[in-house]
Amino acid sequence: MFVFYDYNLGSNDKYIEFSKMVDQRIVLKNINGNNIPKYMKVVNAFKESIEINTFSSGDSIPSINEFSKEYNISRDTVFKAYTLLKKQGYIKATPNKGYYISESRKKVLLLISTFKAYKEVFYHSFMSYMPDDVIVDLQFHHYNIKNFKTMLNVDSGKYYKYIVMGFDDQEVIESLSKIDSEKLLLIDWKANLSEKGNYVFQDFGKAFYSCLEKASHLFRKYKELSFVYPEFTHHPYESVEYFKRFCVKNHFDYSICDDSKSLIVKKSTAYICVNDRVLYELLRQCNDIDYELGRDVGILSYNDTPLKRFTYKGISVISIDFKEFGAKVAEFITSKNPVKSYLITDLILRDSL
Repeated sequence: MFVFYDYNLGSNDKYIEFSKMVDQRIVLKNINGNNIPKYMKVVNAFKESIEINTFSSGDSIPSINEFSKEYNISRDTVFKAYTLLKKQGYIKATPNKGYYISESRKKVLLLISTFKAYKEVFYHSFMSYMPDDVIVDLQFHHYNIKNFKTMLNVDSGKYYKYIVMGFDDQEVIESLSKIDSEKLLLIDWKANLSEKGNYVFQDFGKAFYSCLEKASHLFRKYKELSFVYPEFTHHPYESVEYFKRFCVKNHFDYSICDDSKSLIVKKSTAYICVNDRVLYELLRQCNDIDYELGRDVGILSYNDTPLKRFTYKGISVISIDFKEFGAKVAEFITSKNPVKSYLITDLILRDSL
């Protein structure tokens, strides 16, 4: 028996039995109100049935004419839905045999900002947990709202689930509001986004402050603390605000460098940097002047990478565990349970401080 639940498709809360199918069910939800086109409701209904293993590879489905007649939907609507399902690889058509479910694959969108060394650790950890029936579409928005909206492509109904690294822009909030909250996971930076749905976030404020407190005994070796927050960074500015609070509370002289071109390393200064380009410049200048890290100049970097463990006997970092990050995010795909988590931010002390 094929049972098709129809919510706001043409009648209210009715179901129609389709006798040609056996023990099959397709569920059509009224997702996000009535703004979704009817053909997309049909598309999403088939996708959900595939995702919950109601349909398996090789199962036959009604023809366009049969579907149109039995569910009182226009033939053009069904044709448009089937065309999209074929294009996305969910169904196939064989002459004289009809339509059937192709090999079951779930497409997941992983939309992040940029690809850096620490994000590579996260990505490989995440992928190591992915089942064989999941295809991950990795995209980079580079904090560009046009890229973001194009890559998100909500109206296409292309993805089983969405994993999104957002940023602070009203259009980001508006775009994400169109996605079923059960299918969306927000990661990394909260960025004024809601915590009502699924999330795996870092804390760039209080957790960062706590790490500075743990390093305060080492900061005492230096006359000044300098937070290098270059003009090209997208690191959350709340870290700068918490840095200021820390310095005031602990009576440290401090400065904020927001112009990378004016960065000149000074002796007896400890630098906090949130960008690896800045880190390389600090290391270059220290090498040219022959300043010794941990004695003449201190460096505390953000986001641990394998290279930072060995550069100059090790660069001290404030960081989450990016392998754990990948594992936490993977739970959103491999488990049906809600995912709501803030990652632990740690101070890792090495010789640079």
